[in-house]
Amino acid sequence: MLQGFHWTSYQTSPWWSSIQGKASDIGASGFTMVWLPPSSDAASNEGYLPRQLYVQNSKYGTEAQLKSAIGALHTYGVKAIADIVINHRVGTTNWADFTNPTWGSWSVTRGDEWTGATGNTDTGDGYSAARDLDHTHATVQSDLKGWMNWLKSSIGYDGWRYDYVKGYAGSYVGAYNSATVPYFSVGELWTDLNLGNPDAHRQLLMNWIDATGGKSAVFDFTTKGILQQAVQYNEFWRLKDSAGKPSGAIGWWAAKSVTFIDNHDTGPSYPSSGQNHWPFPSDKVMQGYAYILTHPGIPCVYWVHFYDWGNSAQIKKLMSIRKSKGITSTSAVSIQVADTSKYAAIITGNSGSVAMKIGPGDWSPGTGWTLATSGTNYAVWTK
Repeated sequence: MLQGFHWTSYQTSPWWSSIQGKASDIGASGFTMVWLPPSSDAASNEGYLPRQLYVQNSKYGTEAQLKSAIGALHTYGVKAIADIVINHRVGTTNWADFTNPTWGSWSVTRGDEWTGATGNTDTGDGYSAARDLDHTHATVQSDLKGWMNWLKSSIGYDGWRYDYVKGYAGSYVGAYNSATVPYFSVGELWTDLNLGNPDAHRQLLMNWIDATGGKSAVFDFTTKGILQQAVQYNEFWRLKDSAGKPSGAIGWWAAKSVTFIDNHDTGPSYPSSGQNHWPFPSDKVMQGYAYILTHPGIPCVYWVHFYDWGNSAQIKKLMSIRKSKGITSTSAVSIQVADTSKYAAIITGNSGSVAMKIGPGDWSPGTGWTLATSGTNYAVWTK
């Protein structure tokens, strides 16, 4: 998957036309999905304070431009993933005068910053910048299902990236997926990572997947945090857990884990600085991609790293190796070494094997292997 935007993409107007212009290259590069930014009318430039859900004119462009971009992606065999912001919403002209669809005070969880809320208690964490929606209400559920199915049938979306899923119970994602049958879905469950106890962090991710009934994947924030700590401080031992498996979510449920290096929140934008809330070390991003593009899980590549930083050739090479050797979200990993200077592993695909090493330390898989690609402190071999 390619994250098809960054925090300030709306400044490149219309962004949908940028996506359309890159559709051929996105497909040729080997991506099968593109995650697009929130496309509904919103009170924020970036789209994360949704207002009128059915109005698909935004800072990224018009509804017609959006549909044209998605059509172009489909032409090149790429699925379009919608950023679904359903934890919260803002009113059309004030705190909670919701239109398109029209909802009343009953749609907002009681205890919200808006004192007029009459809905039930929130099923997750609060969000202070907008009204927290009451997903226990049957009308909220049915209207969201109707809107999401309209996004598929009328706009052309194929699947969902669920924003801020810690704000409501995971069971609702399961229900929305059952009602809309997405090609793919992934939830953003971003919580604090204690590097001293990563198992607790990835257990929260597992619990959320379970709450959806196993109907959605989740972003592997555990792997991101451990991987960037490992490459930054030569603590590669962190990448192997006590059972000898990868220490992120991919070590426990790889088929439902979406690995990534940075996104619009954690990393940089281009050309302006972006949010950078939790950035991967900028000089070590290719070590990160050498890891996630050879390992199980579902890798997500960040637009800025691919198109703006000049890493596309290296990333495409890693993607082609992954595909040629049949590495999948459930491929087996045999960790060879994980110490203070390097991490190395052999991954078994459906049509061959891949060996990889990251870090400054020396390592070789031995005879019978062919060096397929390498760069600063990373190397990948095939057999």
